[in-house]
Amino acid sequence: MSLDWSKILSSSDAFPESPSSIKAIQTHISYVFVLDDVVYKIKKPVDFGFLDFTTLEKRKHFCEKELELNRRLCPDLYLGVEPIVKTPQGYQIGGEGEVVDYAVKMKRMPEEGMMSNLLRKNSITERHIDLIVDALVEFYKNARTGPGVDEYGSIETVRFNTEENFSQTASYVGTAIGPHRYEYIVSYTRDFIEANRDLFERRIKEGRIREGHGDLYSQNICFKDTEKVYIFDCIEFNERFRSGDVASEVAFLSMDLDYHGRQDLSDYFVKRFIEKSGDRELLQILDFYKTYRAYVRGKIGCFTYSSEEVPENVRAQALEDAKRYFNLAYGYSGGRPTVFVVFGLTGTGKTTLSKALSSRSLATHISSDITRKALAGVRPEEKHLEPYERGIYSSDFTERTYQRMLTLAEEAILEGRDVILDGTYR
Repeated sequence: MSLDWSKILSSSDAFPESPSSIKAIQTHISYVFVLDDVVYKIKKPVDFGFLDFTTLEKRKHFCEKELELNRRLCPDLYLGVEPIVKTPQGYQIGGEGEVVDYAVKMKRMPEEGMMSNLLRKNSITERHIDLIVDALVEFYKNARTGPGVDEYGSIETVRFNTEENFSQTASYVGTAIGPHRYEYIVSYTRDFIEANRDLFERRIKEGRIREGHGDLYSQNICFKDTEKVYIFDCIEFNERFRSGDVASEVAFLSMDLDYHGRQDLSDYFVKRFIEKSGDRELLQILDFYKTYRAYVRGKIGCFTYSSEEVPENVRAQALEDAKRYFNLAYGYSGGRPTVFVVFGLTGTGKTTLSKALSSRSLATHISSDITRKALAGVRPEEKHLEPYERGIYSSDFTERTYQRMLTLAEEAILEGRDVILDGTYR
């Protein structure tokens, strides 16, 4: 039976530090407990095919692997692996008793230094990016490569990774990604692999395949002012995800900066990495890997959305995040947003058709009726009667409505979404 550690370890007595506060966070694969000065991470007994934590022995092994691998970039951040024991008084971290699970223990990073928080505050600068580039170039120079690693950059492995993504997200087509966009990304990916065999093989020969981080994005990066960077929480559970072309890792953080609306820093990061590493060929494969990385993040969002034990609000947000990541993947693969215009006389079924089309394609439905009411401060469901071509139905107000619809459409298109404009347009 799987134990819900978020409820069991809710008391400060369960931790040797006796913290004054406990913040429990759940993902689809772990429980994370943020205390005053330290963080504990417990793996869930789940099996996703690419990840298997189903036995105590496996969870212990991967806790130890997490410690070993993350100390490559953060030797002073990861403190150890602690047993979770059952005592007559209950469950606790450390101490004497029956060992029922294990937790990775690490120092708590300052919230104000987390890259994701700094991005939300628009506080990331080129100096921060320089710190990341310097750390990564040195890391990849010394990272494991050659036999036992190089195969992860082969066409066979790359194809396996992408096809795995597509098979694992097929059930979310129509929920998190529209059918056309799914098919477009699949086709682009397969065509790119087939057309660039020489490029993949050349990058192996040039030593560009390394045992890297595997999860290089802002959630796993923290700064101490603009003096030091910590890049933590690498993938320990699957060497295939951790190892590959360094271009794939660069693409991940570049994509993440795009996701946060900082394409300027994304471009700067890629430019500085190429300058420092000398890897000018990276640009030829960057969009392919940005497509792949955005799609992986979309897939993870889908998994979180499907995790029933995760709070409903977190699941709902995960689905919206997945849609955004899939939209990014579509754009990187060369796809462009589509604008549908549904128009006709009043009462002919425009809105019914628009809603059906939106439900199937996941396009953003912009209704003239709802937009008109919003401009007038009227609730969408409220009936509002006016004489013919008077009040909110006057020609001037109608023109304002259509202009507002265009503005909303432009905003959606800039975010990579398809749009349905629904109005009479007379």
